[in-house]
Amino acid sequence: MTNPLFYAKILLFGEYGIIEDSQGLTLPYSFYKGALKFSELENDFEKESNVSLQNYAVYLKDLKLPESYQISISKFQKDIRAGLFFDSNIPQGYGVGSSGALVAAIFERYSIRTYLPEHISKDELKDLKKVFGEMESYFHGKSSGIDPLICYMNLPILIENRENVNKVAIPASEEGKGAIFLIDSGMTGETGPMVQIFFEKMKTEGFRKTMKEEFIRYNNACIDAFLKKEMTPLFRNLKSLSVWAYEHFKPMIPESIYKAWKNGLDTNAYYLKLCGSGGGGYILGFTKDYEKAEKMLDGFHKEVIYRF
Repeated sequence: MTNPLFYAKILLFGEYGIIEDSQGLTLPYSFYKGALKFSELENDFEKESNVSLQNYAVYLKDLKLPESYQISISKFQKDIRAGLFFDSNIPQGYGVGSSGALVAAIFERYSIRTYLPEHISKDELKDLKKVFGEMESYFHGKSSGIDPLICYMNLPILIENRENVNKVAIPASEEGKGAIFLIDSGMTGETGPMVQIFFEKMKTEGFRKTMKEEFIRYNNACIDAFLKKEMTPLFRNLKSLSVWAYEHFKPMIPESIYKAWKNGLDTNAYYLKLCGSGGGGYILGFTKDYEKAEKMLDGFHKEVIYRF
């Protein structure tokens, strides 16, 4: 049996905005990965994973998926009985797609029809996103399907709007002073409660207005500049985005990060933004001088994901 690896994902831009039809840009992150494997289930991790898969199989059995995207539940359940588990080092509650990788792995192994990511059309991407949304809703209550789609495709994906996604080429990472990096907030975050806070905020007209007129404008401008590798407009809009989030997404910013977030804005040494829904897990950092930013963020665990 081959064990295809499914990588974690990073949502570079679009957190919360994609709910409101903004663009989003997401890419695979190979530092974390997961694969379906068999074992004698001798340790607690493997046993717990196997039980979780049993429960998930019950959910999938009742799911009405379109004919072209059906999965073989009987084969899945047979493998679960034979000791199937999901071997993953993707941290849960960190906004890097732990459930997305699992959904992608199950679909890849048990889908009745075979799909080759490099040959998937734009229309099929749209359909897959819906199917993955149904499959991942078991874990989050409501899922856009974006995370499993990224993990399954293992390619950067541009979210054009609520309905459409497309494969996209991003500028190659190259050694330079600048970097995009992750900061560990030191606590896990739960997507559900954070999304609930967002929807509560969306009930007020003032928030809806600023979300549409400011956040989405800065967010889409960041994506455009990043894809064109235009660093001056990228950092100008990043600062606006970071200021906006500091003022409007306070509940989603982990307390351990408040001071560091503000310090970046005050000094312009780096800018921080949410990575996923926030509340904990990772925060994304952008800087033109990583050495300087690293010293200023001493005490935080950091991981560089892209250099320029």
